[in-house]
Amino acid sequence: MRILITGAARAIGAATAAELTAAGHEVVATARDVSRLDELDVALRLPLDVTDDTSVATALEAAGELDAVVNNAALTGKGPLETYPIDRIESMFATNVLGSLRVLQPLLPAWRQRGSGVIINISSIQGRVATPLEGGYSASKYALESISETLHYELAHFGIRTVIIEPGYVAPGMLRGERVPGDPAYAQLWKQWEHTDRAVTGPEGRPGPEIVARAVLAAIEDPTTPLRVPVGNDAAMVLGARSSLDDAGFESAMRSVLGATW
Repeated sequence: MRILITGAARAIGAATAAELTAAGHEVVATARDVSRLDELDVALRLPLDVTDDTSVATALEAAGELDAVVNNAALTGKGPLETYPIDRIESMFATNVLGSLRVLQPLLPAWRQRGSGVIINISSIQGRVATPLEGGYSASKYALESISETLHYELAHFGIRTVIIEPGYVAPGMLRGERVPGDPAYAQLWKQWEHTDRAVTGPEGRPGPEIVARAVLAAIEDPTTPLRVPVGNDAAMVLGARSSLDDAGFESAMRSVLGATW
């Protein structure tokens, strides 16, 4: 299969490019700075800014006919919503949500007519469980999951599959986004939330991005893959608890696990 990956320069994107190539697929790796793709062993490397219509059109024309797309490009950032810049949240939505749709829309008519295609949208456990200090990022992942679910309902009839990948904490993590500390009144919240990953990933720490890459490969190759695929023990634990508990019960359980008193 010929598969385009957005945000392929590092971490999950780069690991996915390597995994798909090793499995025999033709990978079109993309990133805003194409020079950051030089080390990848892929079929094609292309510059792509998912927030720019011209960049998307140029990249898709150069990519040729595609069988699948992995929407991985994303921005993050941390800070209390009281003071977090609205323009930064708009940038997250432009990349994390609308960027995915901007890449897909030009492809869907041809995929619909031929009766096949695979959409892999990289979400997060934060697409189903909001967290303090990352409200903008979490909101964008909630929105991505909503759009993905709609695509599933609209496109499955035409033979086009949609899969939402929901990783937990993964090393080395995303590039650090803008950090806005906010009012000093939030200092204790920052302190309590700084190392929550240690409480849910266990003594082994965060797994590497290869765990997500393997899930993407399986989702592309296995037509029985469900709409949502949690990835990592922490994702399974958190999302399992969220599905089985009401709001108050889940909050109480997570406060206990994290030792949070805020």
